[in-house]
Amino acid sequence: MKKYYKTIKFVFVSATFGLILSSFTSCGKKDVNSPGFEFMPDMYRSPSLEVYSVHTIDGDTLDNAMQPVKGTVARGYLPYAYPNTAEGYDQAGLNLHNPFSSQKEVFEKEGEVLYGKFCVHCHGGTGAGDGKVGGKLPGPPPAYDGALKNLPEGKIFHTLTYGKGTMGSHSSQLTQEERWKLVFYVQKLQGPKESTSDSTKTVAAVTPTVTAKH
Repeated sequence: MKKYYKTIKFVFVSATFGLILSSFTSCGKKDVNSPGFEFMPDMYRSPSLEVYSVHTIDGDTLDNAMQPVKGTVARGYLPYAYPNTAEGYDQAGLNLHNPFSSQKEVFEKEGEVLYGKFCVHCHGGTGAGDGKVGGKLPGPPPAYDGALKNLPEGKIFHTLTYGKGTMGSHSSQLTQEERWKLVFYVQKLQGPKESTSDSTKTVAAVTPTVTAKH
């Protein structure tokens, strides 16, 4: 009998609690579309915020796309000092050199793998500019062992960073280190550099000699 009364009591209490709960949920706005009383709405009805914009919440101004502190540099990132201009291109050719020269043999092999993924389509397997995509361009890429044979490493890296002509920038696909690996392999495709001694003699021959007047 005791178990029977306990069961009846439990059912009665549960029913009473259910009626009270339903009375709360049924009360509220008279709008027929209203869900009634909401328990802790902040848990499931969060405010919608637009990205990359400034918001004011409870008097606080929040920028959900805050910029890094001025002058700071991300870990592992090397700032690139040469602008995307003709002058920057020339300066990179004169002053920019591969910082991984001591790892040339290893990086050259890794650069070959990257070349097969990002460059062979236009420049071709040997760098002759005869890739399947390059042949469909208004003008095929110049051959590495031809018109680009003496292109310095700085200009190669600059072109990979910013792009040049019909070639787009690869800075979003390749890290700086990967771009330098590609430079090593492109230099391999260029072959030995041509001697510039003849051109130097030509320039010297046409340079007038200035004699100081006393």
